[in-house]
Amino acid sequence: MKRFLFGMLFLPSFVFAEDVLNSGDTAWMLVATAFVMLMTPAGLALFYGGLTRSKNVLNTIGMSLGAYAVGTLVWVLVGYSIAFGEGDIIGSGKALLSGITPQSLSGTIPELLFVAFQGTFAAIAVAIASGSMIERVKFSTYIVFAALWIAVVYAPITHWAWGGGETLNFGEMDFAGGTVVHLNAGVAGLVVALILGRRRDYGKAAIKPFSPVLVALGAALLWFGWFGFNAGSQLAADGVAASAFLVTNVAASLGVMGWIVAEWIVYKKATIVGGASGAVAGLVAITPASGSAGVEGAIIIGLVGGILGFLAVSKLKNMFRVDDALDAFWIHGLVGIWGSIATALFLAPYAMPEAYSMASQLLSQFKAIALTIVYSAVATAAVYFVASMITGGGRVDDESENRGLDETVHGEKAINL
Repeated sequence: MKRFLFGMLFLPSFVFAEDVLNSGDTAWMLVATAFVMLMTPAGLALFYGGLTRSKNVLNTIGMSLGAYAVGTLVWVLVGYSIAFGEGDIIGSGKALLSGITPQSLSGTIPELLFVAFQGTFAAIAVAIASGSMIERVKFSTYIVFAALWIAVVYAPITHWAWGGGETLNFGEMDFAGGTVVHLNAGVAGLVVALILGRRRDYGKAAIKPFSPVLVALGAALLWFGWFGFNAGSQLAADGVAASAFLVTNVAASLGVMGWIVAEWIVYKKATIVGGASGAVAGLVAITPASGSAGVEGAIIIGLVGGILGFLAVSKLKNMFRVDDALDAFWIHGLVGIWGSIATALFLAPYAMPEAYSMASQLLSQFKAIALTIVYSAVATAAVYFVASMITGGGRVDDESENRGLDETVHGEKAINL
């Protein structure tokens, strides 16, 4: 004991400090932020671009690219302040990153790096929502919508979950964005899809993906970026980050298996588009539990996520007849709900706090799910109507929709033969 106490005297002072820069954590978070950045203008863009029809590929990719660009601007102007500024219901005081310098810290990393990391989450959230409204929403309307949505919808929900808004937190466990990103984006996409109405030829003509190859490539890039998304949410290079990295990979793999097996049982086919979609479903499912679930939990969470995603897209979607073009609600929203519930069900023993009550935690998760659904739905509808007023209507005209938005909006084609 004496040797231990004597040795402790010679340990560096940063061992005892809370807010001292850690170069290892900082290096990891720089990499993790770059990983998540890759998810939107590359991974999601290719995944969504491959799923859409050939006449709208560039427009769909452009929505992801535009979301990242405008999302970054809005985030540094007001989004970060609303999400992580001082305040209970809404944060404030950090608009235009006021008061934040290169010396400012968030835990053991520079706060500017934390700003950048969280900004990538905001951008991909609104980009995910674009999948529900493609092929009939005006590009200008979507860009205005994206800017307003991040400030009005995404940032407040982030504040309640992660930014100090304790009154509306309910004790929810959401390690990397099950409700904040995926459920929120899924609900937003569904609301706009309902307001826009179905595509003119929905249910009348075959709507086939432009390129399953792009879908698979996009899913692979998303899978890669998700390591930064989940493991980076620990904000440190430590054992929890390593565990999050591992369970993310396991759940994604089981998501692929779950979707493909279910697809084979129902249709006697195992499609590449299905496998890629299963990977995304598994990743969505594990996101809120990635910092607290063990490998056993990740296997079940990912497997159920893949099966649930398949059943939602192949069965439930047809029952409700809502034209959620790229299944943003079914894969991100519905599977996001499963992931949030599973977070309370599959808490690893080493992550379990004292006197843990599964029933109490489930109630907290359901409260957060309900709040996210209600607020996101109402606020998203308001944001969309404002955006459509600013741009002179939110839906493209019939001719543009028939010809495709690549030519009519961008003057380009995905492939020039």
